[in-house]
Amino acid sequence: MRIGIDASCWWNRRGFGRFTRGLLRAMFAASRGHRFCLFVDQPPEPEMTQGDVRVVEVKTARAVTKSAVAADHRSLRDILSFSRAVAREPLDLLFFPAVYSWFPVVGRLPTVVTPHDAIAEHFPDLIFASWRERLFWSLKMRLAYRRAAGIITVSNAAKREIVDYIGLNPQRIDVICEGVDACFHPVTAVELRAAARRRAGIPADGRIVLYVGGIAPHKNLVNLLAGFAAIASDVPDLRLAIVGDPHGDGFLSNYQDMVMRAGSDASLSGRVHFTGFISDGDLAAVYSDALALVFPSFSEGFGLPAVEALTCGTPVLASQASAVAEVIGAAGLTFNPHRPNEIGQQIFRLANEPTTLSTMRKKALERARHYTWSRAADLTLTSLERCASKL
Repeated sequence: MRIGIDASCWWNRRGFGRFTRGLLRAMFAASRGHRFCLFVDQPPEPEMTQGDVRVVEVKTARAVTKSAVAADHRSLRDILSFSRAVAREPLDLLFFPAVYSWFPVVGRLPTVVTPHDAIAEHFPDLIFASWRERLFWSLKMRLAYRRAAGIITVSNAAKREIVDYIGLNPQRIDVICEGVDACFHPVTAVELRAAARRRAGIPADGRIVLYVGGIAPHKNLVNLLAGFAAIASDVPDLRLAIVGDPHGDGFLSNYQDMVMRAGSDASLSGRVHFTGFISDGDLAAVYSDALALVFPSFSEGFGLPAVEALTCGTPVLASQASAVAEVIGAAGLTFNPHRPNEIGQQIFRLANEPTTLSTMRKKALERARHYTWSRAADLTLTSLERCASKL
């Protein structure tokens, strides 16, 4: 089968960019005799140029990673450039690893789209800055799902949310998983951990609780700060490090509000550190050095940082309302994201129960083995093959 793939979000620095890179590399390695044709709008990366992979560079005025975001939009000319490029290739199927970069195709070519969640439909007021953004997103998604021959998502929790808030038939949706890049592993060298802290702007003294991800309203950092503030005086050596792009990478951000809240609360003074984006190598060291990763989101489709943390042997404290609770299993603790005191209590528990912490660290490494890009690729190829066989 000749599988076309929209690889335009390969360069995105958020979760779906990491997902695209990890999944496609594993799909190329697995292959199963299929051939791949990638459609990109930037010069191809060396990892794309393999024997069974053809790369088509589409000429556009602006890259998808800059234009297909909540605060912007793609031009009609750029969309048509992708549609025409696909129409010129003899394909059996076109796969979109992230539905946000979807574009219409000409003719009867079947498409498979990947919504990673239904957060925009579940919490539109936390995602969109204007009604216009919400309208454009809604129209695009309706077209994408109506035309799709198959739908893939990344967790059972995401599937339930998609069914409940988008209204898709659950029988149309296949569930795969995500994986972890090889750079994530336990970093035991004290000097490497210390250097990573220094580069991230985290003071060398004290233990750290970590958040990694977007800084946006639906990530629920307001309640994380409130929960941490509630127990700060009881764990005076504990710091909170918030790792994420302060600019939102084109998506709605509440970074300035979070900085202001952290700075105006006396109990948080000098205890909360906004690191900005940090490299994967440093991130692995910071994960390894952390007491725990805290994931307080109101909703997540998967929560890739949670698996990265588990792979480094770090337990995860997760919202009961998101897919992260499903992903971590017994390798962490959960809380009601609407109750800051519960968030604080779980942080306090892990900080003061050495036996619980030790047990969670062991379970973290065990749980991480369930999530590999090779497994994700096998599940994805099976879904694409099943979709093609029905046509």
